[in-house]
Amino acid sequence: MRNRFDRQLLKLNEELITMGALCEDVIAGAVKLLSDANTETAETVLAKDSEIDQKEREIESLCMKILLQQQPVAKDLRTVSSALKMISDMERIGDQAADIAEISMHIEGDSVPGQVHIHDMAVAVIKMVTDSVDSFVKKDLSLAHSVMKYDDVVDDLFIKVRRELIQMINADEQNGERCLDLLMITKYLERIGDHATNVAEWVVYSITGAHDTEVE
Repeated sequence: MRNRFDRQLLKLNEELITMGALCEDVIAGAVKLLSDANTETAETVLAKDSEIDQKEREIESLCMKILLQQQPVAKDLRTVSSALKMISDMERIGDQAADIAEISMHIEGDSVPGQVHIHDMAVAVIKMVTDSVDSFVKKDLSLAHSVMKYDDVVDDLFIKVRRELIQMINADEQNGERCLDLLMITKYLERIGDHATNVAEWVVYSITGAHDTEVE
C-alpha cells in the first residue's frame, strides 16, 4: 500500500513540475510580445494557458484520488492538501500571463525605458515560480524561504518601472495610454510574484505544519 502511495506522490511531483514549466513558458511568451508582437506567439501563450487549466484539473483529480484511496497520515495529508492550494495559485499565474499577452498585442509605438525593467521583472518571477515548485518537490525549506524573500526584488522592480513611466508621462502626455498599459503589465507581474510566494508558503506548511509567512 505504501509503495503505491509513494508512486502516486512521485506522479504528483512530476505533474507539478510540468505545470510549473508551463507557467514559466507562458510568462516568457507574454513578455516577449512586448518586443515582438506577433499573432503566433500570442496564440501559443493562450494555448499554454489552456494547458495550465487542464493540468490543474488533472492534478486536482490525482490529489482527490490519493485522499480517497490512501487515507494519508498527517504529514502526507499536508503534502497533498498543499498541492491542491498550490495549483490554484499556479492557475492564476497562467491567467495573468494571458492578460499580459492580450495587453502586449495592443501596445503601439517604439519600446520605452520601462520595458527594460519589465523584462527584469519577468525573469525574476519566472525564477520564483521555478524555485517554489522545486522547493515542494525537493522538500527544501530553505529554498521556499528564499522564494518568499525574493518577492522583495519584484516589488522593487515594480516601483522602479512605475517611476520611469510616470516620468515619461510628465515629459510627454501622448505617452499616457501606452504607459498605462505597461503599468498594468508590471502590476500583473507583481501579482504573479505574489502567487509564487503563496506557493512557497504552502511548501513551508507542507513541511512544517505551520503557516509561517515570516521570513528573516
